[in-house]
Amino acid sequence: MRLGVDVGGTFTDVFWLDERTGRFGIGKVPSVRDDIAKGFLQGIATSVAEPATIGSVVHGTTVGTNALLERKAARTGLITTNGFRDVLEMRRRDRPNTWGLWGSYRPVVTRDLAIEVDERVLADGSIRRPVDSDEVTRAALALLQRGCEAVGIVFINAYANDANERAALEAVRAVWPNPHVNASSLILPEIREFERASTTALNVCLQPIFGAYLEGVEAGFARQGIDAELLIVQSNGGVMSVDTARSLPVRTTLSGPAAGVIAGARIAEAAGFANVITCDMGGTSFDVALVAGGKSAYCLQTAIDFGLVVRTPMIEITTIGAGGGSIAAVDRGGYLAVGPESAGADPGPACYGRGNDRPTVTDANLALGRINPDRPIGGGLDRLDVDAAAAAIGKHVAAPLGLDVEAAAEAIVKVANSNMAGAIRLVSIERGYDPKIFAAMPFGGGGALHVGALIRDVGLASALIPRFPGVTSALGCVIADMRHDSSTPSTGRSTRSMWLRSTPRWRRPRNAGSRCCAGRGPIWSASKSPSNSTCPISARPTRCRFRCPRGSPAAPPMSPPG
Repeated sequence: MRLGVDVGGTFTDVFWLDERTGRFGIGKVPSVRDDIAKGFLQGIATSVAEPATIGSVVHGTTVGTNALLERKAARTGLITTNGFRDVLEMRRRDRPNTWGLWGSYRPVVTRDLAIEVDERVLADGSIRRPVDSDEVTRAALALLQRGCEAVGIVFINAYANDANERAALEAVRAVWPNPHVNASSLILPEIREFERASTTALNVCLQPIFGAYLEGVEAGFARQGIDAELLIVQSNGGVMSVDTARSLPVRTTLSGPAAGVIAGARIAEAAGFANVITCDMGGTSFDVALVAGGKSAYCLQTAIDFGLVVRTPMIEITTIGAGGGSIAAVDRGGYLAVGPESAGADPGPACYGRGNDRPTVTDANLALGRINPDRPIGGGLDRLDVDAAAAAIGKHVAAPLGLDVEAAAEAIVKVANSNMAGAIRLVSIERGYDPKIFAAMPFGGGGALHVGALIRDVGLASALIPRFPGVTSALGCVIADMRHDSSTPSTGRSTRSMWLRSTPRWRRPRNAGSRCCAGRGPIWSASKSPSNSTCPISARPTRCRFRCPRGSPAAPPMSPPG
């Protein structure tokens, strides 16, 4: 049996598939915010009668994203080249408020925890000054004394030659009391100093958090008698092993939403739809992605929050705070806003009767008769309280705006629809795609409730609703493929001789991917795994960069002819 588990901000969704018989089942339980592993294990316990029959568990998670957004990551130190300790503070000289001269920003590694050492690698990869291992050891011990749980090593131009970083990594590991040590050349061996430093810092600060979470899940497996392989969904829509996830947790920043897009693309293909826009409306957020010609749109980097830049291949997903639990409120100026604050699963919407008296999108839909109160979704309730929903809307929205409850509920839904329509326009119209040739694919607990309005407001062609919209992301976990992304540096003018000289380097990431899949059983057989290669190219004298696939007219084949 193969099991997919997607832990969202409000609910934990489960989809299981018996590959021998073709039987499948679903489950949905409230997420436990203070103990995510507990909700994960509860979802399995309530959905699978015989845990011993589970062969593999594929998990989509937002543990890393939440830790970064809430600034609850581990205390982390950085060892860097002399003169470069301020890279994370300086960023790309952008500002939190584009038109303002000030704004708050707190990097994950504060300046006092960034220690410089005297080493230097030039842009061509030559070593001008070898690293002093004793100096690195002293820096590591100083970071330990300052309470650091993890440490990252980021040396200038390490993408061109990682010899100094490898020597420093060995010196730190000799004195560091845990495995939470990493280097930029192992995480992102690519040019662009800030992006490499930021990705490394975020990865390292998540290693203790993610490692502890996985240990809790594995301990729960042992208690429940589950002897199954645990795999983690990546932001690129593929899955990776637990060992890879422990060392590269930064690749899980869009884990759960990516699984939904993978499922959406597969469902659309089966239904004969080449162009769809997936709309995942859960309890906390609304995630939108575009699938054109059967292929998901990908991007190379994203910002989890201002200044927290992650550079790794990922499905391009736009997220806004517009879910079923999004709270509606009227500000002092009389403006009705919906989200981004969410009531979550506990206490949940007012209609749950768990102490929340502020109205949510779910309360508005319930008050308008769009939700059957006798069939609540996944909240562990027998019935939704219509009167409580109406009272919350009346107190916080209807009275301040001078409306009756029904009109106020309609206003809440319209504002939520407007926010979601804006997100759809962002991934379609603003990127040059005509929404008239795309079908909306709504899923999540509330997607189908709003899709009619979204089709009208954006001008989409139609809608394709999955059979089990509430657990589509969990389905995506089950059908996702093993995927490994890696890169290797090769700088120089784009000539045929340069491409041919680079052939051995191009083989390195492909071989790394094959090793990643090897030995993982028939499902992940490397012989079945295709490999795709691209090369980033800059057009001189501009800063424009584009990616050229291998085998295109601009790129010679992997091996020299004849």
